[in-house]
Amino acid sequence: MDTSQVNTILATDCGSTTTKAILIERTADGFRLVCRGESPTTVEAPFDDVTVGVLTAVREVEELTGRTIVRDNHLVVPSEDEKTGVDLYVSTSSAGGGLQMTVAGVVSKITAESAERAALGAGAIVMDVVSIDDGRAEHERIEQIRRLRPDMILLAGGTDGGQSDNVLELAEFILAADPQPRLGRGFKLPVIYAGNRAIREDVGAILGQAVDLRVVDNIRPSPETENLGPSREAIHELFLEHVMEQAPGYHKLKSWTSADLLSTPNAVGMLVQETARQKDLEVLAVDIGGATTDVFSVFQGQFTRTVSANLGMSYSICNVLAAAGTANVLRWLPLACQEDELRNHLRNKMIRPTTVPQTLASLAIEQALAREALRLALVHHRQLATSLKGLRQETNVGRALDQGSADTLVNMVSLDLVIGSGGVLSHAPRRAEAALMMLDAFGPEGFTELAVDSIFMMPQLGVLGTVLPEAATEVFERDCLVPLGTSLAPRGETKGAAMATVSATGGLSLFSEPVLPGTIKLYPLGVGQTAEVTVTPARGVDVGAGPGRELTRTVTGGVVGFIVDGRGRPLKLPAGRDERVAKLAEWSRAMGIPVAEG
Repeated sequence: MDTSQVNTILATDCGSTTTKAILIERTADGFRLVCRGESPTTVEAPFDDVTVGVLTAVREVEELTGRTIVRDNHLVVPSEDEKTGVDLYVSTSSAGGGLQMTVAGVVSKITAESAERAALGAGAIVMDVVSIDDGRAEHERIEQIRRLRPDMILLAGGTDGGQSDNVLELAEFILAADPQPRLGRGFKLPVIYAGNRAIREDVGAILGQAVDLRVVDNIRPSPETENLGPSREAIHELFLEHVMEQAPGYHKLKSWTSADLLSTPNAVGMLVQETARQKDLEVLAVDIGGATTDVFSVFQGQFTRTVSANLGMSYSICNVLAAAGTANVLRWLPLACQEDELRNHLRNKMIRPTTVPQTLASLAIEQALAREALRLALVHHRQLATSLKGLRQETNVGRALDQGSADTLVNMVSLDLVIGSGGVLSHAPRRAEAALMMLDAFGPEGFTELAVDSIFMMPQLGVLGTVLPEAATEVFERDCLVPLGTSLAPRGETKGAAMATVSATGGLSLFSEPVLPGTIKLYPLGVGQTAEVTVTPARGVDVGAGPGRELTRTVTGGVVGFIVDGRGRPLKLPAGRDERVAKLAEWSRAMGIPVAEG
């Protein structure tokens, strides 16, 4: 394909509930988003054809633009003239509920954790992690594997030439469970073996007749080496072949596209990685949905993706309450609310997941819940975003002892950019609300840029980047990413009146103002504007250069502005309810956010 001749691009994302279509055109100013359409995804009865939802979403694009893209229930690709068809069509899909996996490894904190990272990085929801040391009886492991019915299993364990007995024991567990695939009849369950290469034939002798066995390079060829790439590639290939193939209408959709289909989270991850690479940034991105919350990060050049399968804002909203605890949700409410009132509101949301808040009080409740979902998802992400955990011997489980534990790669001081996506962030009534939710949940330190995905088109741009990177980058920066501004958050406590003194030149009318403890202040600094900010911290306070050391940075503005967050890190809320409610209301008003009375 001669991409230089591509002037019109149609991109769709077939989600589990909604199919989104965007139209992109080449202009004198580069590639720009023209419009967006959406439709319910149609993989279930009565349609049983994913392309029905695609065509419905595209017809909305046709109505908005006057362009003919669909003819005889088929997309017109390539274009025929300036008003008929498109030059390029790409798509992502998570129709059918996404990829659901079980992973198995000999030791939970070594090979099993590496296998989990490989699966999560490939866009999977990890339903269970099985290991010899997971504390379960043999029959319990077998019953769990059988009951879950995953889309595929990733089996790892043993360094090359090392551990064998326990790896073969795991293979026996899988054989005894005789797991059936979630989708499709008459298919063998895909199992990827990424363990000790010396026993590949033995594993094949155990599982070869019962499952569709794929063998790839060892995830942990040596204790100090982690090799996730081959496993992730195999997972992606099997997802396309076994899971997405079962989605009704998938073959038709595949025949329409100008490039290979990608899974939705895979495409988002590719876009996050490309953004970090192009701009040389450390990035944290989150997509908070109705059922799950995905977190993506690039720190020290290493990409990590995690999915918290039971943390979401509609179908899983009560799971967030159960995981966080009622008190942790109530602590974010800038109004008085009883526990039973909170529970009833969230139960109603779970029963009616498509409803939206109608009052400031109900909006505050959902945004309080979102803070906890984001916080818990980041806790989960930190645990898996690590370097290798020490050198270990894997000759048997008893000798697999920690020789020191690696810290998480997630570093809130070096973090350059936070990107928020998902309805509660992208569609917050005020952009300042999205900014405050991310500040409260993630607690970035020092200087950090904040942004949100305007209409959640990151999946489409991710797959477009595999064909036409120029177009994906231009639309992402101009039409997708909404810059909220830059936050400054000192870490530490002071005995004096001020945590630091801030002065600025350029776009900010700010000269030598104190950062008072427990306050948050917003300074206007618009999109495209910059300012030179100098921060002189008090003794023991760190703004990114070390305790007590002055730091000068060029900060960029956004639709919210420059946020000076003097609430300290880690953020501590007042213990008393009345004092806490008053302080939360004060912070909201400082950000220009109205507060419900009562």
